[in-house]
Amino acid sequence: MSARSDLVLTALDERGVARVTVNNAERRNALGNDGKRALAEAIERVSTDPALRLIVLTGAGERSFIAGADLAEMSGFTAGHATEGPTLTHRVCAAIRAAPVPVIARINGHCLGAGLEIAASCDMRAAADTAKFGMPEVLFGLPSGMEACLLPQLIGWGKTRELVFTGRQIEAKEAASCGLVERVTPPDQLDAAVEEWVAAILAAGPNAIRAQKALLRDWERMSIDDAVQAGIRAVAAAHGGEEARGLMAGFLERRKRV
Repeated sequence: MSARSDLVLTALDERGVARVTVNNAERRNALGNDGKRALAEAIERVSTDPALRLIVLTGAGERSFIAGADLAEMSGFTAGHATEGPTLTHRVCAAIRAAPVPVIARINGHCLGAGLEIAASCDMRAAADTAKFGMPEVLFGLPSGMEACLLPQLIGWGKTRELVFTGRQIEAKEAASCGLVERVTPPDQLDAAVEEWVAAILAAGPNAIRAQKALLRDWERMSIDDAVQAGIRAVAAAHGGEEARGLMAGFLERRKRV
């Protein structure tokens, strides 16, 4: 399966790995409203494919992951008539979080503003050591909103306040140290790092991975007691399936041979 628009490329390989690429390298992969709409639609569309095992999200070129908003477009917005852009940013992030499989952010360059919100919405983040991160909205007279609200659970309240109040950019090493990204590699090793995660996820039971993604969403919105009960139900349901029986039997057989 493959699809192409002017701003977003989508391809699903034979393993069930979807690669979604923001294709606007000459403008640092700035989305604008049209790009946000195209990206949301691409993720929503591929998420319905029963063969899907995971999604890798990235930007074209080597300079930028996703720059987010188009400042030239935003400068023409007026008070009371500027809800479409933020709403579309949320639609992209919501599509990522609602995807039934893990979404990996392959961060190949600048990751700013809405781009950082999109990265924060992904399940795992691997970054080139040349990448930079920031929430620069206050520097343009705007607050950081939408999925910037996810940052405290990743990096804590203090670091979140620093980023949204100062608008400063941080290097990939600092992003890793505060928990904003899980892996940092030289640019020429970024694909290999992502592929390690891809291989590990593909080695797991596909139904278990989908159940785990759903549970993670539950953990975010439920009390501890309710999340535990949801986990009990999910684990019990999985025990009755062929996937769990087959994978356990295979493990026990390998252990016998060893």
